[in-house]
Amino acid sequence: MSPAPIALVTGASRGLGKNTALKLAERGVDLILTYRSGADEAQQLVQQVEALGRRAVALPLDVADSAGFTAFAAAVKSALATVWQRERFDYLVNNAGVGINAPFAQTTEAEFDTLMKIQLKGPFFLTQALLPLIADGGRIVNVSTGLARFALPGYAAYASMKGGIEVLTRYLAKELGARGIAVNVVAPGAIETDFGGGVVRDNAQMNAAIASQTALGRVGLPDDIGGAISMLLQPDNRWITGQRIEVSGGMFL
Repeated sequence: MSPAPIALVTGASRGLGKNTALKLAERGVDLILTYRSGADEAQQLVQQVEALGRRAVALPLDVADSAGFTAFAAAVKSALATVWQRERFDYLVNNAGVGINAPFAQTTEAEFDTLMKIQLKGPFFLTQALLPLIADGGRIVNVSTGLARFALPGYAAYASMKGGIEVLTRYLAKELGARGIAVNVVAPGAIETDFGGGVVRDNAQMNAAIASQTALGRVGLPDDIGGAISMLLQPDNRWITGQRIEVSGGMFL
């Protein structure tokens, strides 16, 4: 019997990353999980994954600090050897991120730079650092946003970075195709999480307004996104690459 595939999910201690990790574990995938400050939450997630019969390790990673990526790649290589007796992992999910809501006219250079480091530069150079450890025939899923298609005031900087991720995804699909690596982008719509201060989840008026503009009549839940990402990483979807898949329930159609 072939060994279980291994997925590396960034920003996995909470929210969409945590949900994605659990969905993958349910589908028979082992996990390398990263966290920035939520060490306790990450260890609890490791235990949840193990309770599902899968193996998992949690490693610290600050995606805003590209200078640390070489050391992180070495830690991943060590974990692969120690826990799995393998040299490669199969799936990379670039999920880690932050949300900053600020009108264009009031967006500061510091806010812009923070978003750039975490949402664009981080995934670019982290993927580059991890490429030697990704198996041929593996897959990469980058996480974008519905806001790269439709525009809502207050997200100019955030959505611009995610637009960059969507372009990067197509380039990666083209350049990594020779290794059989498929690369896609999942673009969530509005989701009820603590992302961006939990405004979509906690502001009833905003929640209702978004639901009224969504074909399926509600705001998204973490399960909606984790399920979609795990679906993309199933064997039957190996022929999908270079695609933007919006998981928004049909927002602003």
